[in-house]
Formats: sequence, structure tokens, C-alpha cells
Amino acid sequence: MRIKGRVVTPTRVIEDGEVRVEGDRIAAVGRNRSRTSESQWILPGFVDIHVHGGGGHSFTTGDPVAARAAARFHLQHGTTTMLASLVTAPIKEMRQSTVDLKPLVDDGTLEGLHYEGPYLSATRCGAQNPDHLRDPDPRELARLLDLGGVRLVTVAPELPRALPTIRMLVERGVIAAIGHTDATYEQTWAGIDAGATVGTHVCNGMRPVHHREPGPVVALLDAPNVVCEQIPDGVHLHDGMLRHAIHTAGPGRIALITDAIDAAGMSDGRYDLGGQAVRVEQGVARLVRDGAIAGSTLTMAAGLRRTVQSGVSIVDASRMASGTPATVLGRYDQLGSLAPGKRADLVLLDDKLTVTGVLRGGAPYLDERGVGGWLARAI
Repeated sequence: MRIKGRVVTPTRVIEDGEVRVEGDRIAAVGRNRSRTSESQWILPGFVDIHVHGGGGHSFTTGDPVAARAAARFHLQHGTTTMLASLVTAPIKEMRQSTVDLKPLVDDGTLEGLHYEGPYLSATRCGAQNPDHLRDPDPRELARLLDLGGVRLVTVAPELPRALPTIRMLVERGVIAAIGHTDATYEQTWAGIDAGATVGTHVCNGMRPVHHREPGPVVALLDAPNVVCEQIPDGVHLHDGMLRHAIHTAGPGRIALITDAIDAAGMSDGRYDLGGQAVRVEQGVARLVRDGAIAGSTLTMAAGLRRTVQSGVSIVDASRMASGTPATVLGRYDQLGSLAPGKRADLVLLDDKLTVTGVLRGGAPYLDERGVGGWLARAI
């Protein structure tokens, strides 16, 4: 199969390019030497390391049927690899959700699970349920990790026993993230020194920057070994702040995420996030109880589009939507860029950067009618 168009690589755009797919792998990437060409964009499949649901379906309930539907919704919008993010809940519920979603990790529907809580700051909990927040407990968390499937855990580093918890995660091969935190600059660096390598939606859910107390935002953006998540929806971040973060850390240390909830792709109305009522108005999700932003209604395709519209090159935007998060997961050898030998995960976009087709592992996404928009452009 040969797919023609403007091929986005980690360093440049190949005009009149071509990606050749054989089976589930990319066989070759280069110039299209035939006389025909396509104006479509060809990008690596998006990698979303922070997403709670979409298409009216949620990961947070632990329902495997709903989780498969949410994963399929995001696949339709170009996300070929994702972590299912679970919000703060009683430990018993987190255990059951982990058990119920583990089969989706085993069969490759999900790359893994992300615990966004419960070891978070009550002051900066955002849309996390404050009734279920708790101090870190390495032994308690270790028993959850024993269930398998967990790839990333967010911790507020200023809490009691947070640093040994972060060290335990690293020892177990689980990614430790800093987020929903009221930590000082120094406390944040202590978490980084303990082994944290991700900043959870940096700027959101954390102490703001002050010139005499730079706090976690500055520490995370400055740390050379930390990847900073950013939600490019124009709600969580001003476009100027997004550009500043990219300029400061570089696209190799910024991962675009959706933080999407079940309302992504749906109409305005009432929804739920971890047992809390959410109201969506004009596409913005907020808790009913206090108006806190409650995740997003974003897709990765829409996030990439806004990032490019804000003035970022499509090469850098693609890297932040695919390559950088794939590196976080330790999967860049297989995912995150268009290169021979990697899994054939492709997203096709038109001139307006709207998804027209998706390929995952060489297989096309097909809608309920069995139709994939990319078919007309592949020979």
C-alpha cells in the first residue's frame, strides 16, 4: 500500500512524499516518484497519555464496554495510542477499575492506565473529588501496581511520603508525574530528583508562577529530563502560554494531551466525571458544584490544529502530539514517527487539518458503514 501526500517527519515535511505500508509496518518513507501527487498531510498516529473518555463514553467508570467505545472514538480522530486516565476515587473502586480495564491493555486497545490521583493536593485538586484525596501510601499503591497495566501515576510531591512513593514508582518501572500540586519550587525539584519525569497538564492544577516563588511551573519547564503535558484547547491555556512553554522546553519536552472527558465529540449538556456532575457549555466542561474546569472536550486532531494555528510549525506540533509522548512511554522505537520498521500508525489530514483517514497497525479505521476516508488516496 502506498499513501501519497505531504509527509511530516520529525525534522521536515517531504512535499510530494509517500509512505509505503506492508502488513502492520512502515516499509519506506520518501519522495513519491510517480506522476501523481496528493495535497493531504500524512502524520504519525497521535499518542495521548492523558485522556478520560470521549464520544459519550468514559474510562473513569472502569466499564470495559464503555472504555472500548471511548478508545474507538479517539481512534476515529487520529489517536492510535492512548493511556486511559482514572480520576481520584476510593481505593476499592480504583482496584476494580484496574482489574476491569487490564484486558484492554493486554489486547492492545489501551497502552496502559494512568492514575490521576488520589495522592493530590486538596488546594489544587481542580475537578478531582476532594472527598477521596489521601496522602501517598507506597504500600497501598504497590498493591494496585501488582494488578498490572498501570503505566503512569500523578503525585503531588509536597505531601507526606510522596518522595518515597515516587522512588517506588520508578523502581517498579512506572512513570511518575507531578501534578495537582501546591508545591514550592524546591519541593517540585525534590520530586524531580526522586525520579518524576512528567508534569501533569503543566500550569493547570498547580501553584501559579510568582517572581519570588516560581513554584512547580518554572521547575517543571526548566527540568531537562521532564516532559510537560499541555492542553491546547484555548481554555486551559492561553495560546501565548502554550507558545511560551514550547519555546522554553522545546518540542522534545512538550506532550500535547486532550484531558478529554466523555463529553468530547458530544453536544453541550450534563455529564459526569468520577461521580461529580459536569456541565458543558459552548464546549467547555466545568463542575456544577464550583465551576472548576473539568477536563476538556478536545480531540488530539483539534489540539494539533489549534497548536499550528497559534504559530507552531506542523513538524513541531506533530512531534509533540506523537513523538514526545511515545518517548515518555518508552515506545519511540515502535511509535511516534514515520520511519521504516515502525508500526504503521498514520493520520491523514486535509488542508484544514481535519482528519480524513486513520491507519493503526496497517489497518484502516472504518466507520459504522465500513468506510474509511483514506481508501481513495491509497494505492
